[in-house]
Amino acid sequence: MASKKRGGKAIVVGGSIAGLSCAHALIAAGWEPTVIERSGVPPSRSPTGAGLGLDPQSREIISRWISNPDLLHRSTFPLSVDLNRATNSEDKISRTLTRDESFGFRAAHWADLHAILYKSLPPDLVLWGYQFVSFQVSEDKSKVVAKAKVVQTDELVEIIGDLLVAADGCLSSIRQQLLPKFKLRYSGYLAWRGVLDFSGKEDSDTIVGIRRAYPELGDCLYFYLANRTHCVLYELKNKRLNWLWYINGPEPEMKKILQGTSVTMRVSDDMVKKMHEEAEKVWVPELARVMKETMEPFINVIYDSEPLPQLFWDYVVLVGDAAHPTTPHGLRSTNMSIIDAEVLGHCLERWGLENLHIALKDFQELRLPVASDQVLHARKLGRLKQGLILNDQKTFFNPLMSTSDECLQLQQRTMPYFQGAPTAS
Repeated sequence: MASKKRGGKAIVVGGSIAGLSCAHALIAAGWEPTVIERSGVPPSRSPTGAGLGLDPQSREIISRWISNPDLLHRSTFPLSVDLNRATNSEDKISRTLTRDESFGFRAAHWADLHAILYKSLPPDLVLWGYQFVSFQVSEDKSKVVAKAKVVQTDELVEIIGDLLVAADGCLSSIRQQLLPKFKLRYSGYLAWRGVLDFSGKEDSDTIVGIRRAYPELGDCLYFYLANRTHCVLYELKNKRLNWLWYINGPEPEMKKILQGTSVTMRVSDDMVKKMHEEAEKVWVPELARVMKETMEPFINVIYDSEPLPQLFWDYVVLVGDAAHPTTPHGLRSTNMSIIDAEVLGHCLERWGLENLHIALKDFQELRLPVASDQVLHARKLGRLKQGLILNDQKTFFNPLMSTSDECLQLQQRTMPYFQGAPTAS
């Protein structure tokens, strides 16, 4: 029997889903992770986190990490159907473009999934209220040293490890240190989004109306396409409806975008009011009413990036949105983060600390081609549904005049590696 490879100590920057997933995978590989996160406490609810879709591969991975696998199933709703419909905004009449009844995802709320992952980790593994500042390799070239600021006291501390894992989101400061010329690519549109909590209001006119207009809520991922815009709607556990509305337009000024690890835009009461007025013009009254009754809707400015040339540098590796910022149309961001973590854990366990460079190279060879293909395909899906010109075409997709073959491009299962990505070489 081969001897078990020696593990090391890893510093994981970022306590979101990507970072917590890496912590689980590192523990399973025999490593000792320390997660640093600038937020002071675990999130009880997220001001920007909303709904997400988990594919079968990610669910299987998470089920092996957590102590109660049934909890994941009980905290999510099925998304058996991937349904794309076209809406004529003038008469509000819709028609089905494509329907996939074997989609096989499940819908989760960001905060619910985060809590499941966090509560299954050993206590005190996450250092809350520690803001990453910088990193450097030790003088003897054997360790990586991360500097972090304790948010409450401004004290600078050093954390020493064998590996630095950058799970600090699409605005990753670690990636910026490694690739100072890197820039995110604006998609050409932004997304209004929100979650309507209808607890205690199940029999209200709004909920009765939306269930009549969207009878498969609780089992269906709805995409509604209008003229150069589209909307997403699905149900979450605990009496919640998740919606997104994508709107074409110029890139907002960076000063209007909240900084950190998100690209959330400040919104005013006037902006929200205008959004409600436009929704009544574009969408059926039932959907417009859901948007109007949602508390604190917010805007995500949609970015992705060209595929990176590499995912690791000596003692540093990028995972999740730090490695492959993506548009949300293929439901890949969270799933790629989870699979990144799983693959990283497998590679580290296989090669051990003594072969760290080989392990990280193995990780890169497995994940870079998959993530690159999925990012570019998600970009294509977004441009199709937003009626934007594709690079290789002169015309844009018109949902009201599309053929059945053209509509098949809208299905989620056109995503490369839809049936699952490789996790071992």
